[in-house]
Amino acid sequence: MKKMAKALALLPALLLASPALAQSGDAASGLSMGEPLGMGAEGGDGFGETYVDEVFTDWERTCMRTPDGDDPCQITQLLNDETGGPVAEIMLFPLPPGQQAAAGATFLAPLETLLTAQLTMRVDGGEVRRYPFSYCSAMGCIARIGFTDEEIQLFKRGSEAVWTLVPAAAPDQEVEATMSLMGFTAAYDSLEP
Repeated sequence: MKKMAKALALLPALLLASPALAQSGDAASGLSMGEPLGMGAEGGDGFGETYVDEVFTDWERTCMRTPDGDDPCQITQLLNDETGGPVAEIMLFPLPPGQQAAAGATFLAPLETLLTAQLTMRVDGGEVRRYPFSYCSAMGCIARIGFTDEEIQLFKRGSEAVWTLVPAAAPDQEVEATMSLMGFTAAYDSLEP
């Protein structure tokens, strides 16, 4: 009990001394005075920020700024439902050769998607494939998907892929999100594995 009382007695002294220990800012007040970043700099050096590098019909190549300028890129598309409203987003990227999956994708679905119903996809009315969701975050629910080279070739020859998800609030209904394949070949071929 005496040790606790001594520690609590030292707490105000430590708090008052902390401004003197600060590495930057106004030592007298303990306040940071900020540091200039230059005109138009929102996040400082911009590293880690994403930007649209090029548009390929219905696909965008988005990249992330890196210090060395060798910015990694992926292709993305916002998917709409039957009414034209945005429902989901897909981000697709090639993988190094020699693996079962030639490409990987992150599918972002809205929160309150019925995860146990999983996610299905079919290209131009063909075979249906099912994919599980991996997790949900504040941004939405994520399915991490692998595509074989055959599936990538199917995308290149196709006109659209329809993704189906089920809302948790209405498990007897399905929401279809259409992924246009217009521009897919040029967009995908613009990426480096």
